[in-house]
Amino acid sequence: MNPVIGLDVSKGESHAQAFAERGMPHGNTFRFEHNLEGLASFLTYVQALESFTGKRPAIVLEATGHYHSPIVQFLDKHQYLYIVINPLISHQAKKTSLRKVKTDAADAYQLGELFYKEELEPYKRRGQFLMNLRYLTRQRESLTDMYVLAKLQFQAVL
Repeated sequence: MNPVIGLDVSKGESHAQAFAERGMPHGNTFRFEHNLEGLASFLTYVQALESFTGKRPAIVLEATGHYHSPIVQFLDKHQYLYIVINPLISHQAKKTSLRKVKTDAADAYQLGELFYKEELEPYKRRGQFLMNLRYLTRQRESLTDMYVLAKLQFQAVL
């Protein structure tokens, strides 16, 4: 068995769908909130799949800005393998389906199926240096935009 959990992350809550193996969903879609009680219930859900299959499941989720951060920290703390994928990849996979169903439960199911179809790599944690560089680059872009806007306004006054 190759267990996986597809996780659709939203603002404040998530939906999870477990798979014991390809094409074999385990139970129904599970909804939980991003608080201590919700994450504890999600851990119970993950452990139930783990005891059923005898293997630790991988968890697949989309990068959703900062909404997925508490879940990633929680999974790190409990040492679970997780895969954060680009939303464009999952969107491309959804386009291959004949029916257009857009619900959180369907998205979680789709992410679980995507694990078996694609060669996905585990998430690589970025170092502090890289995070600082990203922040400074975005700050520079913002300052450049403000400079250009001020210059245009100055020319408009003249």
